[in-house]
Amino acid sequence: MRVLLIEDNALTRYTIKSLLDKLGHEVVAEAEDAQSALKCFKEFKPDVVFLDLILPGKSGVEILEDLRAADPAVRVVVVTAVEQEEIDRRLADKGVSAILRKPFSYEDFKTLMKDFA
Repeated sequence: MRVLLIEDNALTRYTIKSLLDKLGHEVVAEAEDAQSALKCFKEFKPDVVFLDLILPGKSGVEILEDLRAADPAVRVVVVTAVEQEEIDRRLADKGVSAILRKPFSYEDFKTLMKDFA
């Protein structure tokens, strides 16, 4: 599976990329902010986007709206440490495929990725 990773924290990007590699997926691009996120999405056309909620420039929710405008069928996994029912509802209303809570284990990640196989 081809993945776009949108995350401003270098360590988190490295961790997710390593786990995706280990599970046989390809990270086709990485973005640290809103501007490069949409550019990478349009250029690389990934199968799945891993999207952090807190990013410089725009929130992850705003980027999600931009991604949906570009491709309504895009599959998005939100990666966040924020755990609030209201945010979860908003994300579900916007069609998020899954939410991965930080910190997460390898087993959590592996289980999540089985849903995308």
